[in-house]
Amino acid sequence: MKLKLRLGILVVLLFGTAARATILDDLGVTLFRAVTTNLDGRGIAVAQPEASLSTDLQTWQVNPTTTSHPATIFTYASTNGSTNVFPNNIGKESSHADGVGQNLYGIPNGIATNLLRVDNSEADYFINTYVLSTLPPPAIGDPIVNQSFSFGPLSVSDQQQADSGYDDYAAQYRTLFVSAVNNYGQSAVVCAPGTAYNSIGVGAVYPVSYNNSIGPTPDNGRCKPDLSGRWGDTSTAAAQVSGAAAVLMQAALRGDGGSDTNSAFDLRTIKALLMNGAVKPADWTNSTASPLDMRYGAGVFNLFNSYEQLIGGKRSYIVSTTASSGGAHPPNGATGTVAVLSGWDLNTSSSSVLNDGINHYYFNVTNGAGTAKLTATLVWNRQQNQSAINNLNLFLYNVANSNLVICSTSAVDNVEHLYVTNLPAGRYDLQVWKAGGFGTVSSSETYALAWNFALPPTIAPVLTMAKSGPNAVLSWPILPNGFVVQSTANLNPPAAWSTDAIPAVIYTNQQNYIMLNPTNAGQFFRLVWP
Repeated sequence: MKLKLRLGILVVLLFGTAARATILDDLGVTLFRAVTTNLDGRGIAVAQPEASLSTDLQTWQVNPTTTSHPATIFTYASTNGSTNVFPNNIGKESSHADGVGQNLYGIPNGIATNLLRVDNSEADYFINTYVLSTLPPPAIGDPIVNQSFSFGPLSVSDQQQADSGYDDYAAQYRTLFVSAVNNYGQSAVVCAPGTAYNSIGVGAVYPVSYNNSIGPTPDNGRCKPDLSGRWGDTSTAAAQVSGAAAVLMQAALRGDGGSDTNSAFDLRTIKALLMNGAVKPADWTNSTASPLDMRYGAGVFNLFNSYEQLIGGKRSYIVSTTASSGGAHPPNGATGTVAVLSGWDLNTSSSSVLNDGINHYYFNVTNGAGTAKLTATLVWNRQQNQSAINNLNLFLYNVANSNLVICSTSAVDNVEHLYVTNLPAGRYDLQVWKAGGFGTVSSSETYALAWNFALPPTIAPVLTMAKSGPNAVLSWPILPNGFVVQSTANLNPPAAWSTDAIPAVIYTNQQNYIMLNPTNAGQFFRLVWP
């Protein structure tokens, strides 16, 4: 199968240093760096296959100097050979590859600025050698593969063949493929390789609306993209997500998520954490049968939010039960409680011919007079050499009355996603359900689950104002996180509080700062928990 590769990079190459810094603020990277130490991707290797921007198919290489890295961390490979020297005679510099590198690992405005190695290769060579090889494919040796290109519109059979190649490779070698789903205007629908089950398909938000092709997938109506980056096109966004994945993998290996570093490092865990930490655009929407927004996926990733859930640690379910296949599965009265309201698990769900399997995670949500927000994401892989997936669902029950609060029950996706606002205090049963009966792929399935019950802080941070030259500066502590600044021109009821025209937040020395330009008009400000 010969695949035509598509990419777009015009926007990423127009971003200056100040714009990139603002993007890092939006993605939670600046805040993440303010509260962590030496989490910059060190020890993690990333593969970067690149398609050519021109008719000269040799134009695919990263110039190390454009990313402020030494040539010693790069390898280059194509059908013309391999080398660790730049420049070389097996390929030429690509502005697209340079732009991707700047956003993924470039200094100072990449996300993973201290990678162990970058394996840069020509895309057709990479795909035919590793993904679609007719021979047993060799191991890449990199836990993350960034793919800032798409194949463009394909027939359903060709899309399925491409997806299967990527899914099989990911399942066999535990490789996380982070892939663009195609730019808006280049096709009406999301495209491979971003459509693969086991990948993270990435869209782009620029500046407030989506800038990518939209789901569902042409083959069977799955939700893609899984996640979005901020600004730019899907080439930029995929690079941002790859950088975030590398940083989380480094944190996992050094034990930030607990002693079970293998579980924390698993591609399913990383995918679940990235999706569950995402921030929803104002017009984000989903449904019971379609767990993600067809434009934004789970939303715009936020590295700080995902890291906060990682450090909550691995927490197992309280009890596992069974129910007659297709039957009811209300809370079972177990008394145990998951110890943290923000955390993750990598576990196994089992079923049989006669029974569905249910793993119960019980939470006590005590939030005073306020209400909580729940985000929960369930991820599992399509298994190697399988055309179908096991059917897993996600349910949230109120234990007090056994009422179902919300569920995610897609029959075709290998992700489920819950987002609930205004959740009252109480005891809740978050259930991972696996279908039994005939026709399942296997009797058990390994899954990753990430959750966050976001509670309103008991003590709100204090918003202060001070003069700085001709300007005024608003400031408040970084933690507790989640507060936003609103302003209004007057306090006469009903006051029109809004976040419009609020300058970007700067994070320094554990404080949030907003610089306000002088104006003759009166203005009032407040901190709110959205």
